[in-house]
Amino acid sequence: MNAAGIDVSSSKSTVAVLRPLGEVVKLPFDVRHSAEELASLAKQLKSIEGETRVVMEHTGRYYESIAKVLHEAGLYVSAVNPLLIKEYGNNSLRKVKTDKADAMKIAKYALDNWSELRDYTPMDTIRYDLKTMNRQFQLAIKQKTATANSLIALQEQSFPGIRKLFDSPVRSDGTQKWVDFTHDFWHVDCVRSGSLNAFTERYRKWCKRNRYQFSTEKAAKVYALAKSAVVLVQKTSVTKTFVQAAADQLTAISRSVETYRSELNKLASQLPEYSVVMEMYGVGESLGPQLMAEIGALSRILCKLRIGCKTE
Repeated sequence: MNAAGIDVSSSKSTVAVLRPLGEVVKLPFDVRHSAEELASLAKQLKSIEGETRVVMEHTGRYYESIAKVLHEAGLYVSAVNPLLIKEYGNNSLRKVKTDKADAMKIAKYALDNWSELRDYTPMDTIRYDLKTMNRQFQLAIKQKTATANSLIALQEQSFPGIRKLFDSPVRSDGTQKWVDFTHDFWHVDCVRSGSLNAFTERYRKWCKRNRYQFSTEKAAKVYALAKSAVVLVQKTSVTKTFVQAAADQLTAISRSVETYRSELNKLASQLPEYSVVMEMYGVGESLGPQLMAEIGALSRILCKLRIGCKTE
């Protein structure tokens, strides 16, 4: 029963091997992240008598190459949450932060949690990528909401009430009808300066050019709103710059959101639990990957969905 603790950094790692009762098999030593040295490490660990389990923290992406090499060499590898290591043993060793001390601490953690260590698989990398991408997705959504609110605030000064006349959903490329309309008809005078028939024809051509559905009734409503609107700003180049820049920014962020949404689904579809999660009631191509990213493997997803179930 041998526990190899690996403290991972960017270019090298520190390894220590312990047995129960504090027996030191190998004092902490450094290994560089080269193919030759990692292969040598795998050979050393496999040569130790008895079962050997390797434990490291899954911080950043540095651990992945080490875990992959050792896993492919036939070793039992477990990548654990850094918080578990940090809180282990009342954080005593972390008071003096050294790579050697951390490697020893990780090895001790492995011995004390031997039966609970989960073997690393390539799927762990996909789950990590999925969780990282979901965090970026959530950040982009927050940015989109803030930018949309900013555009609406500007809109209320140059074309009050126009947002409520459009309810088309966001398209897969991130574009949305109300945003595109605001960009091109950024002030009420862009609409009401001519006759209803003139605007209707302009609106029809605009819808065709931007691949939106045209409605004579919608054109009439927009024109009526423009004619009755009281605006706070004049139709100037400054107003145009403010509104169009905000619209462009919102479209760019919205495009990022939709790209993340699509990539999340592609990444999640590589996991074995994808089909089961997607069949759950109320779960679609947007929510499903987010559930998988934040909750984890299927066993934990099903567990968390059961009332009163204790999770890992």
